[in-house]
Formats: sequence, C-alpha cells, structure tokens
Amino acid sequence: MPGIRFQLNGHLVEVNDLEPTITLLQYLRATGLCGTKEGCAEGDCGACSVAILDPGAPEGPAWRAVNSCLVFLPMLQGREVRSVEGIADGDTPHPAQQHLVDRLGSQCGYCTPGIVMSLFEACYRDDLDADWKVDDQLCGNLCRCTGYRPIREAALAVAALSPRDRFSAALDQAGSDHLGLHYEHGNHRYQCPESLPDLWDAIDRAPQARFIVGGTDLALHVTKRFEQLPDLISLEGITELRAIRPGPERWSLGATTTLSDLEAGTAEGLPLIARMLRFFASRQIKNRATLGGNLCNASPIGDMAPVLMALGAELVLSSRGGDRRVPLDGFFLDYRKTALQAGEILTSVEVPLPDPALRMGAYKVSKRRELDISAVCAGFALRLDAQGCVADIRLCYGGMAATTARASHTEQALIGKPWNEAAVEAATGMLTQDFQPIDDQRGSAWYRATLAGNLLRGFYLETLEQPFRPLPERPSSTLVLEESP
Repeated sequence: MPGIRFQLNGHLVEVNDLEPTITLLQYLRATGLCGTKEGCAEGDCGACSVAILDPGAPEGPAWRAVNSCLVFLPMLQGREVRSVEGIADGDTPHPAQQHLVDRLGSQCGYCTPGIVMSLFEACYRDDLDADWKVDDQLCGNLCRCTGYRPIREAALAVAALSPRDRFSAALDQAGSDHLGLHYEHGNHRYQCPESLPDLWDAIDRAPQARFIVGGTDLALHVTKRFEQLPDLISLEGITELRAIRPGPERWSLGATTTLSDLEAGTAEGLPLIARMLRFFASRQIKNRATLGGNLCNASPIGDMAPVLMALGAELVLSSRGGDRRVPLDGFFLDYRKTALQAGEILTSVEVPLPDPALRMGAYKVSKRRELDISAVCAGFALRLDAQGCVADIRLCYGGMAATTARASHTEQALIGKPWNEAAVEAATGMLTQDFQPIDDQRGSAWYRATLAGNLLRGFYLETLEQPFRPLPERPSSTLVLEESP
C-alpha cells in the first residue's frame, strides 16, 4: 500500500505508519518542527499556520496560509508545504520575518510564527489592492501582544512584494496536483479518487465513508470531540468539481471551490456572495473551506445558504446513476439533514445571474466582527414591478430555525404591496409565524426575533436609493492617524 508523499520544507516526506486522521500540526511537532504552535486546535487562533502551494488556484498557482491543526496528513499528498522553519535562506530571514522584526512586531513569540506564515502568503499575492484585504489577511491570527500597528505595518511592507526567490520560482514551475491516494492504516482508510468514475468505485468500497475536502468542520470531530473516522473519501482530487464557470444567464460554482477563490471570483458578477464572504471566516479557513462543504454540513447558521437561497440557486446532485437538480430551498430537510441520497454528492451550485435591478442584501450578525459564528444571518432579494410594488421577494434566514429557511408568510405579506416603510413594518409582524427561534449562548429567542425584523427594516433602508450596496471599507482600528501637511 503506497504511503503519503509530500514535500516539507524542500524535502520529500513519505508516511506509511500513521493513522490518516493525524493532523499536520501533530506531525510537525512530533518530528521536531516546533516553530508551528498549538493554540486552540480548531482553526481560530492562527498560531499553527503554515503555507501550502496550491497549483489549482483559478488565477494560477498560489501559496496559501492554512491552519495545520485542521489538515489531515493524507490531504498533503502531492503537495508542497512550508512551515516557519523552512522559509529563511540560510541565515537570511525571509522578508516576512525581516519586516516583522524591523517593526518590532514580535513579543512573546508564541503566535509570531503563525503571523509570519500569513505574511508569507501576502508576500506572493498580487491582489492586495485595498486596505481591507490586508486586514483580512491577518484576521485569522488573533494574538496581537505587540499591538496591531507594527504587525499591520509589516503586512503593508511585505504585501505583493513577490521577490524573485525559490518560492516565486516554485509558483512558476508548479504543475498539476496529483492527489490520488488509497491509504490504509489499521482499521482506518483514506481514499482520494481523481475522477468521478473512480469516486463511484470508492463509494462502493466504503458506502459508510464520510466525505472530506477542506476539513475545516470535519477535522473538529477528531481534534475536539476525539471521534474516530475510520473511512474517509476526499473529493479534492477531482479537479472538475473545483471551478467557477460564468455564463450569460447563470453561473456554475463547483462544489469543491474554496471560499477564498469564490470570494475573488464572484466579486464582479455575483457581488452578494462576495459580500457575505467578506466576514465569513479567517483567510486560513477560507483557503481550505469549500462551498459544497458549507452547504452539505447543513448547519442552521451556515452563512452561504441564505445568500444562495435568496439568489434562487439550484444544486446539482450526482451519483453513478446520473444527475438531478434540487432547488436550494428544498435541500435542507431537517436539522443537519439534507436531500442527498446514498451514493450521491453535490457537484455544483447553479446561480441565476441577477438582474441589475434586483435589490439584494446579505447580513451576518455575530458577537465579534472577525472570525465568528453567526447568531443570525440573512440573504434578501427583491424585484419590483413597474408600479413600485413587490413582484417577487425572497427573505432567507439562518439561525432562526433548525434549517436555513425562507420567511414565506412574511414574503406573502409583501407580494403586491408598495415597497414602502409602512408595508415593511406591517410585514415584520409576520416573522413570528415563520420562525420560533431558540435561546442559546449566541442569543436569546427574543434577540433573534427582534434582529430578524431589524434586518428586514435595514434591507429596506439600504436599498432605497441603489439596488445593492457593497460593504464599506472600515479601518482595523478605532483611530485613524493622518500625516500632518
């Protein structure tokens, strides 16, 4: 049985004797590469960040910072990985390291290696053309014991620097991914087919297997709940599932498209999706998490479902027997239960191209702005007739019920009515017929119900003068310093 083969800091590694659910973080520290730190072991703190070369990125090969605590070793098959120990050139620090040192951005040093690896990714990005993108690059590194300013100054200095070094050469020379793998250890098995026919065979061999791609949710079952996952089938090797295909009437979004790729790829044609992804999660999470994983997870507070539901998205579900299409608002059957049948996977999400006159809004409310789980999230879309009355409206909420759902009674209360404050205020009263939210640590039932109505009121006010409003750029601090003339 072949082992797991990957490049680690420039050296070929082959693993034959470890369970497939051992994380990269555990492996690094066990082999003496202790610069990568363990903080939360759930992808929140960024102390464990490393960089992986991603040859399949839509705009060309790219270095991606990821949380090594959420990456199982077999996911590295055929990859090139760099930890903080592997980026200096002999005694010469990498620019990401040097700029952080020069600006006094390191103090105790525990989280500094993770910050360095986020800066490492920034060094080779060519799209950091706005201040908020620099903030976003760092939002997954939560320890800031030196203060924000020196770290941000280092990020601004290193962003898009792209030195002509061995790492930029690796991007130029990167070929296609070869992720195919069948790895077994004891009673554990990990399969990564590279085509759909091979996938159907893998499912036949292990019909009870769990599917995995980014692992940003499933890995927590191991690292936090200490569960056993004896059979895993990865969909990451099937390249046709990772694609964004624009069309004149609708876009096809591949199920294994990463959220960072989705955010960049939909900014122009499907801006409502990009708006929700702005504060979806950290850069490290978005570099691994996938669109299909977020939907098939079927969490009632999954942030992508309300937006896609508002846009009238349709899912393509595939099996050996062929494809079938299911509207997203019919996909969630109950708490964590979907319309997927045995032997079936989500292959793509089909999104109609919005009419320019369609009024749209996406909202996420959480206890903190960066890297948090929603208390309530929502996606709204509205079409008016020639008289200014509501011809069609989709009000989709997460966090209000066991599944993401449309507020159907509220929608019906608005159909045919003038789109004005009085009609909106009257319709918010119908939300109590649509939802009976629960109390939990993220918010009381009263809070959620009140918030749902306020989001609808906010959507009305936000779209009075323009159909869609991009998120404003906000500084990462409460104080903005301007240079004296």
